[in-house]
Amino acid sequence: MRAGWLARSALYWAWLTLTVAPWATVLLLASLVAPKRVCYRICVGWVTLAIRSARVICGVDWRVHGIENVPTRADRYSAVVLAAKHQSTWETFALPMLMPHPIAYVFKRELLWVPFFGWALARLDMIHIDRSRRAEAWNKVAKQGRRLFDLGNWVIMFPEGTRVPRGRQGAYKTGAARLAVTAGVPIVPIAVAAGRCWPARSMLLRPGLVEVSIGAPIDSTGRQPDELMREVEAWIEAEMRRLDPEAYAPNPAAQPAQGLDRGDA
Repeated sequence: MRAGWLARSALYWAWLTLTVAPWATVLLLASLVAPKRVCYRICVGWVTLAIRSARVICGVDWRVHGIENVPTRADRYSAVVLAAKHQSTWETFALPMLMPHPIAYVFKRELLWVPFFGWALARLDMIHIDRSRRAEAWNKVAKQGRRLFDLGNWVIMFPEGTRVPRGRQGAYKTGAARLAVTAGVPIVPIAVAAGRCWPARSMLLRPGLVEVSIGAPIDSTGRQPDELMREVEAWIEAEMRRLDPEAYAPNPAAQPAQGLDRGDA
């Protein structure tokens, strides 16, 4: 069984490697003349290929609950901050495909140096920060966030900051809540149970179903960021236990995992 997973995973990664360079090259050339929204659609084309290829090659399917909780494509200028559970690379690829509005990630600037993938990111409306300069980074997140919201784009942040193993809970930082409060937009909690199929920091994919649950927007008006994030955390963690109860069964290894919030500038 494991040998089969290894072979299918190896094929999947070979396929991604084969497609990312030409796709990124098309994006880089298009960025010379095309607006950023066109470049974003090109990028979404590749991550959609990545997610659908994972289903075809590795048997990783998905199901989404609560998509009605986010504004539709018709609500062009409705802005929200997305705060998502982070167990896997899967949600990093999938969420741009699933969301009806363009989304912007907050990420460490070192990713821009990754050949082809990072070069393509540099041509999109994303927010890359220097984590060693926290005050400057936060100011950039707040300024760029407001600009993106005015365009009808959404900002997504992973409050735990790094990928957390299945059945574990990271330290929730307040960056996403601070941005929501500062910009005066709602925050949408998202639970993603992807670790059963695509474990954190692993290149081995297993067949199964990824469950995604999108909560109702939480109003940020008059809220304190820490108190708002506690509400987001409570919803996400309760929903994770509903989506993947076997991962949270009591066991000695299920201790809270501390994570650096890469989006908490």
